[in-house]
Amino acid sequence: MATTGDEARALIRRLETAMNERRLDELDDVVTAGFVRHCEATPDVDVRSRDQFKEFLVNYTAAFPDNVQTFTQVVAEGDRIGIWANYTGTHTGALGPVPATGKPVDFHFGGVFRVEDGKLAEFWLTWDNMAIMAQLGLLPEAPG
Repeated sequence: MATTGDEARALIRRLETAMNERRLDELDDVVTAGFVRHCEATPDVDVRSRDQFKEFLVNYTAAFPDNVQTFTQVVAEGDRIGIWANYTGTHTGALGPVPATGKPVDFHFGGVFRVEDGKLAEFWLTWDNMAIMAQLGLLPEAPG
């Protein structure tokens, strides 16, 4: 059964709320057990299940405990949902090999979800790592 645009938008808003309110148990009703995340910005992060997705979110929340993801634009067609979103948070915990900087980040990211049987099954996303690194003070100052 195809997902309507309204159903798709409601589904994506449930994801947004569950992540922002740290109610990851609600993801059981939002994403498939075999959920896959694809992201060229984090090639070393492999997410191939709902449980791995929850673990990923826990780890990023440890690094940015006050993070908020706001889906500013949502477009749905067929089994795809496109988003443009804003991410804000303060880097107060280690992120992989990068120790906490205490600095805030505010950046945009975009992505496309695939819906399967009324749940999110796959996610392709990307963002500008250089912009984030600059905000965290991890890039050298430009000369001049």
